[in-house]
Amino acid sequence: MNVEEEVERLKEEIHRLGKIQPDGSYKVTFGVLFNDDRCANIFEALVGTLRAAKKRKVLAYDGELLLQGVHDNVEITLKPPPQPA
Repeated sequence: MNVEEEVERLKEEIHRLGKIQPDGSYKVTFGVLFNDDRCANIFEALVGTLRAAKKRKVLAYDGELLLQGVHDNVEITLKPPPQPA
């Protein structure tokens, strides 16, 4: 799977596990993503996929590197899709 495909899969998983916000974004904590069995089977390197998605401005979270246990409560926000002009 290439990086773009992994980012798309990550978006799908955040939709599945996250909670929709009033602005159309979705929020999920790192711990929920990391400890989900389906995510564990899909993503060989979840942290790397998160960093790639953040770099592409698809999602946002505090910090650079998320570590299991230490950062389980860090909120990851999947930004809402752009509205047509």
